[in-house]
Amino acid sequence: MRLDKFLKVSRIIKRRTVAKDVSDASRINVNGRVAKPSTELKIGDIIEINYFKKKMVVKVLSLQQTVKKDDASDMYEVISVVEN
Repeated sequence: MRLDKFLKVSRIIKRRTVAKDVSDASRINVNGRVAKPSTELKIGDIIEINYFKKKMVVKVLSLQQTVKKDDASDMYEVISVVEN
């Protein structure tokens, strides 16, 4: 699954276009490397997101094309959130 789609489906970022813009600005790393919106994710990948004044690190637990709002948080595990 593409990075921008995962961020939208998991509701980490609410809109896919915003996820794309954040990725294009080199504010997202996957497994320690700068990621493009088209980066393919796998289960177990570590995503670091520098968004507004937060640095959020999450681990991918599942890749689903669609999920209900209540089940979206089951797609990832929050490792850390740091306020800048």
